Amino acid sequence: MGYKFEIMTQEQAEEIAFNWHYDAEYSFYNIESDKEDLVEFLDPQKRGDSNFVVTKDKDIIGFFSFNKVAINTIDIGLGMRPDLIANGHGLEFLKAGLEFAKSKYIPQTITLSVATFNQRAIKVYRKIGFEEVDAFMQDTNGDSFEFLNMSYQC
Repeated sequence: MGYKFEIMTQEQAEEIAFNWHYDAEYSFYNIESDKEDLVEFLDPQKRGDSNFVVTKDKDIIGFFSFNKVAINTIDIGLGMRPDLIANGHGLEFLKAGLEFAKSKYIPQTITLSVATFNQRAIKVYRKIGFEEVDAFMQDTNGDSFEFLNMSYQC
C-alpha cells in the first residue's frame, strides 16, 4: 500500500484546515465550517499524539484521528484530500487506517460516526465490515444533522 502514518504537525494541520475544500454537499467536511472543530484541530495540545497525517510517496493524502473511548475500543475520524475523493482510493485508505489502529492500539472494536447523507463513505465502511449501531442527531456547522454510529470488530 505504501502508506505512512506520522503525528500531525502544526503546519500540516493548518494546510488541511485552510486549504482542503470539498465540493457541494461535502463542503460540510471543510474543517473551517465548524468553528469548534477548527479550534480543536489547530490546537497542538488538543490534537496531542492521536492525530496522524497519512502520506504516500511523501504526499499528504489524508488524516486519521484515534481516540480511546472505552477499554479495547478506539473511535476514529478520518479525511481524505479532496482531489482524491470519489476516485476509488477510499477502501485502500480505510484499510491502511484500520491496520495502523490495530497495530498501535490493539483494540477489539473500532467505531466511527458519519453523516447519513454521505452514502459514498457509508458504502465503503460497510464493504470493509463496519456495521450500523444507531443513528443520532448532532448540532454542527450551524445546523442539526443526522449521523450514523458504526462499529467494526477486529
